[in-house]
Amino acid sequence: MWDWQGLTFRAVAEEAGVGVRTVYRHFPTERDLRNVIMRRLEEEAGITYDGLGLDDLAEITARSFASLSSFAVPRWSAPDPDEPSLAAQDQRRRDALVQAIAPHTVGWSEVQRQMAAAILDVLWNVPSYERLMTKWDFDGAQAAKAITWAMDVLAEAVRDGRGPDDHSPPGRRAASDEEP
Repeated sequence: MWDWQGLTFRAVAEEAGVGVRTVYRHFPTERDLRNVIMRRLEEEAGITYDGLGLDDLAEITARSFASLSSFAVPRWSAPDPDEPSLAAQDQRRRDALVQAIAPHTVGWSEVQRQMAAAILDVLWNVPSYERLMTKWDFDGAQAAKAITWAMDVLAEAVRDGRGPDDHSPPGRRAASDEEP
């Protein structure tokens, strides 16, 4: 497990055999240092937002939740200032979700596209995962499975062209879309 409390400029400098000033030249703040490490750990876990598609959502989401257990962080939804920041990760994820649904939502308004991406983001959010584990007593695998199932259902709706304003059952177009 990563000990974010022990990840300081001095500890990094000692481990690398360089002076503390050298570490400062590469990372202006300890938060920057931690964010770079978070990004590297995401890459090692196979979590990437580059080229994310609807078909990749469940697998990448499951990987991201599975990787949480490798961090010595008691609660991700309200991180301590010394713990890794999720803000940069959140923005990358939101941008990737918008890009993932774009090819399937050509005729949709920008608001509809944002709604679909936002709901996927809410599902793929650590507080959702934590809630399933703490309030519903799911283990990590069960929580990830529930979330990825819901994401798959939503992704299927997007692929079928059923947007936030379309309340028709799966496999059927809304009455306004049907031929006269």
